[in-house]
Amino acid sequence: MDIQEFQSLYHRIRQELGRVVVGHGEVVEGVLLAVFCGGHVLLEGVPGVGKTLLVKALARVLELKFSRIQFTPDLMPADVVGTNVLVQDPEGRRALTFQRGPIFSQIVLADEINRATPKTQSALLEAMQEYAVTVAGVSYPLERPFFVLATQNPIEMEGTYPLPEAQLDRFLFKLRVPFPDTESVVEILERTTGSRVPEAQPVADAQTVLRMQALVREVLAAPHVQAYVARLVEATHPQGPRPARAARRWVRYGASPRGAQALLLAAKARALVHGRAHASVEDVRALALPALRHRLLLNFEADAEGVEADQVVRDVVEEVPEVAAASAGS
Repeated sequence: MDIQEFQSLYHRIRQELGRVVVGHGEVVEGVLLAVFCGGHVLLEGVPGVGKTLLVKALARVLELKFSRIQFTPDLMPADVVGTNVLVQDPEGRRALTFQRGPIFSQIVLADEINRATPKTQSALLEAMQEYAVTVAGVSYPLERPFFVLATQNPIEMEGTYPLPEAQLDRFLFKLRVPFPDTESVVEILERTTGSRVPEAQPVADAQTVLRMQALVREVLAAPHVQAYVARLVEATHPQGPRPARAARRWVRYGASPRGAQALLLAAKARALVHGRAHASVEDVRALALPALRHRLLLNFEADAEGVEADQVVRDVVEEVPEVAAASAGS
């Protein structure tokens, strides 16, 4: 696969998604960039803005196996990954057989993930990082490509369990799905209240997605771009050698090295989308917000003054120069 074929497929995928998903251009682009990176996405938005619709349409367009897990307080880890059950064969012999859970799919929609207990949330950790699940000491690999797209409602927080930092860190992006504007609502009404509801058609398959992911890995990132990513992440740490002013004031703990990996890989995918074989500082800046907003642990002062992670990330990006001071002076 070359850059031209990658771009062509990207635009065809977006076009098909546009048949059923109205607006949300930035969200759709963010989800697709995560797919091309092989990463997972956390979608945050109020009910009814199209989060589930987007995930289901994506599975159809990419012809990937789809499963939906409705996270509730009584959901158990075995309901997600599966469990061993006692099965009797026709001869009367009994044996334990592994019954696979809904995690054994390629696109997994974890709906309202923060409504499940931390014990159940943790059932996703191994799957998201290792692409496998372990039950009773036996490891079962998951079929590639594999993505978890989780949703959560930012308003109804009663009876929810905030995702721990280890869980959040495994999402490549956290994307906010806004309420649509008036024109988009009118378009939604036209499409969904008539006699015919539009459907997206498949334009790719699992092997195509894997080839696109492989091409992303081949995109070049110059040393100064990699250094910029490192300095950007370093600046989010208030106790680091060069913290940004916003980090010193508002942050308790900054982004992890996994955040730097996510940011650079996503920048490579964005470069391909724009027809380039090399990632730039512009790509990094454009994706800093979705890649880092969920990886910052804010302090009590930020919480008391209503400061959000998005503001901190923007301030850090604004403050950190594209070229290190030592390099600029040499």
